[in-house]
Amino acid sequence: MKRKTGFFFDEHCFWHSTGLHATTLPVGGWVQPPAGASHAESPETKRRLKSLMDVSGLSRSLILSSAEPATEETLLKIHPQEYLTRFKQVSDNGGGLLGKEAPLGPGSYEITKLSVGLACAAVEAVLKGELDNAYSLSRPPGHHCLPDESMGFCFLANIPLAIERAKTLFNIERIAVIDWDVHHGNGTQHIFWDRSDVLTISIHQDGCFPPGYSGEDDIGGGDGTGYNINIPLLAGAGHNSYIYAMEQIVIPALARFKPELIIVASGYDANAMDPLARMQLHSESFRDMTRLVMNAADSLCDGKLVIVHEGGYSEAYVPFCGLAVIEEMSGVRTEVADPLLDFIRLQQPRAEFEHFQQQLLDKLKKKFGL
Repeated sequence: MKRKTGFFFDEHCFWHSTGLHATTLPVGGWVQPPAGASHAESPETKRRLKSLMDVSGLSRSLILSSAEPATEETLLKIHPQEYLTRFKQVSDNGGGLLGKEAPLGPGSYEITKLSVGLACAAVEAVLKGELDNAYSLSRPPGHHCLPDESMGFCFLANIPLAIERAKTLFNIERIAVIDWDVHHGNGTQHIFWDRSDVLTISIHQDGCFPPGYSGEDDIGGGDGTGYNINIPLLAGAGHNSYIYAMEQIVIPALARFKPELIIVASGYDANAMDPLARMQLHSESFRDMTRLVMNAADSLCDGKLVIVHEGGYSEAYVPFCGLAVIEEMSGVRTEVADPLLDFIRLQQPRAEFEHFQQQLLDKLKKKFGL
């Protein structure tokens, strides 16, 4: 079924600079300067996704928009003034390292406000009924950012800020956030830890980032107890384990919560070609997960779904994964064929491994009362 799908992006987001690195290592000392590619969080994964959308014809089926940068008033809903002032000073002074694994360049403060603004505009358009669903190509990403601390390439909490703004503008009480970025959505978890109005679910590689973190025992606190769900998967889990986790835990948790809006933090770093993780997904994995969430949104909240771009660091493969998601959202299938799909399908884990992973997921399902 064809849908009225919005795609929010801005060229300026591609101009955020992370400085000279080799993947995530600053050059110097024993680290040789790279000949070509630099930091893992480069603009090319996102730019190539947009380019593939254009040349495939998918962009013509979408409603393309930019947005205004988030206002200081919006940012202050989560981030203290001291942090915003420090962020802007580093940006104005030409960049540097703002937090753990959080390098930035000149102008990154204004660009990050725009990244937040894209997510806010996507949420607003869906809640107004102007769009059936929407995708925000936000960069820099946001799901690791704490109120007063940047980390993991994230400087402002894109999705939480969009949620807080939506709660101010609209009479909306329950929002669910599904984070399938391969790294744990620790910033989103922290911000909504003691709240029952936002259900946070993170599917991530066990122990990947933050380093050593699993999170299965972290279920929220105070009024938010039971409203935070972590699903750590073993490295190499693969397609079937992700779909099992979605069907057995994520979708039942959504049904129990009954959200009025679903937001997905869509990192593509669980793909088999990613340099920062080991999870073996392919483009059809992301298409299938999107289909499951869309079906849940149709039955629970009149299809109100916003997907916000997070991580994903394979410049060659992220575009095929992102295209599959946006094709599914819009109900438009292009002629693009994933050139690595068969190759990655042949690399999926053995049945014995999948059975063991499913046993662990069954224990989690019972633990969460699902």
